[in-house]
Amino acid sequence: MKSRLLRKAIFNGASLALAAAAFGTLFAQPASAKDPQSISIAVIPKVAVPFFDDCNTGAKEEAKKYNVNYQWVVPQNTQGSTQVQIIEDLMARHVDGIAISVNEPKSVENVIQQAKRNGIKVLTFDSDSPKSGRSMYIGTSNVAAGATMAAAMAKALNGNGEVAIITGQLGAVNLNERITGIKQELAKYPGIKIVETQGTDDDLARGVSVVETTLRAHPQLKGIFGVSQVGGPAVAKVLSTREFGDKKGKLEVLAFDDLPDTIKGVKDGLIQGIIVQRPVTMGRLAVDHLYAQIQGKETSEKDIDTGVTVVTKANLGSYTK
Repeated sequence: MKSRLLRKAIFNGASLALAAAAFGTLFAQPASAKDPQSISIAVIPKVAVPFFDDCNTGAKEEAKKYNVNYQWVVPQNTQGSTQVQIIEDLMARHVDGIAISVNEPKSVENVIQQAKRNGIKVLTFDSDSPKSGRSMYIGTSNVAAGATMAAAMAKALNGNGEVAIITGQLGAVNLNERITGIKQELAKYPGIKIVETQGTDDDLARGVSVVETTLRAHPQLKGIFGVSQVGGPAVAKVLSTREFGDKKGKLEVLAFDDLPDTIKGVKDGLIQGIIVQRPVTMGRLAVDHLYAQIQGKETSEKDIDTGVTVVTKANLGSYTK
């Protein structure tokens, strides 16, 4: 039947377009999934820190399960231009999928859109660029996590006292969402006042300096929120010094992420609680969903909240991530 259609289109003087359409109908092959070994997936963290090592662990395990080519590409700094260059390099290498934890949301918008136009699937994890056109975000619901953190602080301070926020990269969406959550929750407690919000660029040495300056400027400070991974270790180091050692146990310190120094701070009584994310889960789900999108098995993407766990001395040995 299709052969007769092709001959009729040609010999009756039908347009070349009609003949081509008939020819295509005759020989077109159904769409099929790609060979996993031909698929290349790249994951880009913000910078080289232990939190992202956990993300890499989950992503690498999932890539091995699917038998795809996997790249872990670590920026040398937190500048947005560095991540832009990495994505441009990955486009030149014709990768199929990219997962990125974004340092500066605005800076990557154009390059992510360009990658999409080139047929590359792109999603964000841990830190988002909401206006980039990424397919989905996988990670902590940071506003909710910030609110959880603030509720714990309010309870510890009985609703009264001066507090400070120590953050990382000032432009990071995930960190600013945590701060939004903190402020929204603390609005319920008029007796608690935020007196400082300072950035560290996720640099520990800078974090120590910022904490020292904050404590000197506000001797009545009752609590510190460390909303990035550097905050907890920085405060712990400062409270271990002779100048500020008398504040140990008197200053309520809540941190994000279970870095070894942060865990040690809890054990030593320098940090009272950690909001622990699920970085292994983030990495695993990032590769899982990129693979599904590349294979055409996922076309209606939705953001995924990987959740948090509040860790104190009581459950320090029993939580998972």
